[in-house]
Amino acid sequence: MMPTFDDNQADILLQGLVEQYSPSTQERPAVEYLAGRMEALGFHAGIDDAGNAVGEIGDGERAVLLLGHIDTVPGFIDVRREGSLLYGRGAVDAKGPLATFVAAAARAGANGDTRIVVVGAVEEETAASKGARFLLDKFAPDTVIIGEPSRWDCVTTGYKGRLLAQYTRSREIEHTARPDANACEEAFAFWRAVTEHTDAYNAAHPRMFEQLAPSLRAMHSEDDGFVQTATLTLSFRLPPEIAIDELQTTLRGFAGDADLRFSGGEAAYHAAKNTPLARAFVKAIGAEGGRIQFKVKSGTSDMNVAGPVWNCPILAYGPGDSALDHTPREHIDLQEYHKGIAVLTRVLTEL
Repeated sequence: MMPTFDDNQADILLQGLVEQYSPSTQERPAVEYLAGRMEALGFHAGIDDAGNAVGEIGDGERAVLLLGHIDTVPGFIDVRREGSLLYGRGAVDAKGPLATFVAAAARAGANGDTRIVVVGAVEEETAASKGARFLLDKFAPDTVIIGEPSRWDCVTTGYKGRLLAQYTRSREIEHTARPDANACEEAFAFWRAVTEHTDAYNAAHPRMFEQLAPSLRAMHSEDDGFVQTATLTLSFRLPPEIAIDELQTTLRGFAGDADLRFSGGEAAYHAAKNTPLARAFVKAIGAEGGRIQFKVKSGTSDMNVAGPVWNCPILAYGPGDSALDHTPREHIDLQEYHKGIAVLTRVLTEL
């Protein structure tokens, strides 16, 4: 273990990680970089069979798992520094939190009967969450922190669920003077039924985390002179009160004779706040001059995958502004990154 791991070294770690462009399914160079850096810092590090970078400090029976993700959405951004700002794809989502995990674990070091496990998981930005799912029967952690941006003085306790749907309607072509709806018009009627249902449901549920949120991601139509086909690709963010199978039944009712196929189903998850983990964050953020805020998010994360299986204290934490996720302006303030490392080092020492 290195005797010190200062802010400058932490900046080098993060910038080097961001420089490894790693959209989902293309993470290997970034994984090799991170595993090598953890090995140099004294971690027992390597790459598991799913392609995750894994590093461990200590050999105690109690395990604190720091589960970040190393993949990003596509879209290369030139990596550059502008003052204290570091630009690059993944700087916020979620290499900033992942580098925070490595830096804080290196500073905290081995502690009694506790071992710290840092994972840079692959394919979190896909519906598969391949890296996290691979771990579910490999670990039985006592505490889990998910690496997602929430600002240095905030933690996230819950994420909405997700359901993806593809609607396809094919109809024989008729003369446009006839009154019958064509495939495109039926697809539009389906989307209108979805939005009307959503508006009615959300009117009784004013809080964001309680609302159903549909998104029309793509639409396409074509014909071969005889049959017209209309296709819609949709995404739904689900509150805890709506079960996946319940929503599927509702949507099938709107679809009629159209083909409706589902994928990427993930239930919403809301973690408890009254845990030793949450209290450690309250204390650590206060010690760094902040006042903790507990958040819930409209997206999903590996918390949705891991929380119901491991059933232990779990929160998401990481520096960075989540409003910059997936945008062409993605960047992180290194001063906030340093704050996040200081907070998490205190948390790991406390745990």
